[in-house]
Amino acid sequence: MIKIEIKEGENIERALKRYKRKHRNVQIMQNLRESRYFTKPSVKNRRQLQKAQYIQSLRDAEDI
Repeated sequence: MIKIEIKEGENIERALKRYKRKHRNVQIMQNLRESRYFTKPSVKNRRQLQKAQYIQSLRDAEDI
């Protein structure tokens, strides 16, 4: 659970902004979506390989 302590005299908007940033960095929603359905380990590995190939192709295109 994420806790944000509001400092004395701090604007509530600023505290909300800090909360949203922490929430995004912790990746709570992404983990919830991933654990919603079971994915086989072979499918996870395949997705990782595809992602790595895609990123590598972008880097190769950037170098040319």
